[in-house]
Amino acid sequence: MTSTAPSETPVLSTEHVWKVFGQKPERAVQLAEAGESRSDILAETGCTIGVRDVSFAVKPGETFVVMGLSGSGKSTLIRCAARLIDVTRGTVHIDGADFTAMNSQQLREVRRKKLSMVFQHFGLFPHRRVIDNACYGLEIQGVAKEERHERALEVLGVVGLSGFEYHYPQQLSGGMQQRVGLARALCVEPEILFFDEPFSALDPLIRRDMQDELIRLQQEMKRTIVFITHDFAEAIKLGDRIAIMKDGAFDQVGTAAELIRNPATDYVREFTEDIPKAKVLTARDIMSSGGDSSRRVESSASVLSLVPMLLNDPTPIAVTEDGFVIGQVDKATVATFMDEA
Repeated sequence: MTSTAPSETPVLSTEHVWKVFGQKPERAVQLAEAGESRSDILAETGCTIGVRDVSFAVKPGETFVVMGLSGSGKSTLIRCAARLIDVTRGTVHIDGADFTAMNSQQLREVRRKKLSMVFQHFGLFPHRRVIDNACYGLEIQGVAKEERHERALEVLGVVGLSGFEYHYPQQLSGGMQQRVGLARALCVEPEILFFDEPFSALDPLIRRDMQDELIRLQQEMKRTIVFITHDFAEAIKLGDRIAIMKDGAFDQVGTAAELIRNPATDYVREFTEDIPKAKVLTARDIMSSGGDSSRRVESSASVLSLVPMLLNDPTPIAVTEDGFVIGQVDKATVATFMDEA
């Protein structure tokens, strides 16, 4: 996936966001800040803490994955970020503007022009053909039929649905229907894409294909993405950074390499234990400074792929990115890593 420079201004950010369900939200927040557990707060106030004091920022073109088990608060968080539900406390900013303070008209404008969402359940209109499902957002914006159909044809081609434009959703497989949902989200050319476990209902092979498709599209379109999943392998595959969520709060935020090599809590460690580290981590993750070797390898090459290269020839290998040498890997470093893995 893409990488982003630290200096870039966030496209989306949340500051100390809380979401409490129930009649006494402020009292529930007070108890939570005092260290009371979710169960004790529920018993005393009848309120459920959905999101607890969450702050994060997503840079332009970044894929930020929020990962957690059922009930961790990840879907509630994305709904707060998209303002499908209102926050109890805290703020959400989009391009520097306070999204939580916008009135209904301002909110509609932002949703129409800057945001799109893709859900687990496709939500396609069964009585509309694929092309009209895909360009529905443009229809809502008042774009003329010819113009919106032209855009829909272009996007449907991008997601691999050329030739199916005039089919109905029920004539398509589950994976193809999810592609229609993706095309609908892309058709309005959004700045930010929210994905709420979009592939979890798909068969494993179709799911993998859709993950690969999203990676390909992201490389071409460079959208800002917030992606929700309960699957750590999916999070690693898709995310530039990953937030591990538990009980409504973030346990740790970092790159896949940071989470795998330096888990901050036992909860995070449990997710990383069974990950094949040599397949997941890359030359970039273990490289050191230097790199004058005539042998070169891309920074994205897995650590596992380096093993036969260094067994055949133990001299260091230069690590490159975008054609430039950024470091090197050697036999000792790889051997140490493999022993730890």
